[in-house]
Amino acid sequence: MNHASKPIAALVLLASLAGSAWSQGARNVELLDYSTRSLISEEAAKKVMGELIPEKLWKIYPASKYVFISQVEGGITPAGACAVTARVMLMPLTPTAKAVLFRPQKTATSFDALPSATVDQCQAAATQKLKEATSSVVAALVKI
Repeated sequence: MNHASKPIAALVLLASLAGSAWSQGARNVELLDYSTRSLISEEAAKKVMGELIPEKLWKIYPASKYVFISQVEGGITPAGACAVTARVMLMPLTPTAKAVLFRPQKTATSFDALPSATVDQCQAAATQKLKEATSSVVAALVKI
């Protein structure tokens, strides 16, 4: 490699590292979940939100100042119906302690009831409702 191309190679390397750091940083954001574990696991809920929240949203609402919180509640009633409610909220963090401040910036709720549902069908409905609520919040915050 000649001397003239070394600075260019260094710039290309720095640019690629910065780009990968940004994408990793956007994916290492804090997503909180307070769901009923029989409907959806914490890991599954965070994965759903992580897949549906675009990186450009974090440019407008940086992870150092905001957090997404999900909550999926419900289950199978004694009559055999599955009732599910999923809520997603964008909440600010306090500037000093980085604790969640309960002042929702945007909230979306999605719900459904399925008669004669199995546990698997109820869990699938919970995941679908979480996707709908997350998509609604994202659509309200940024143009996709």
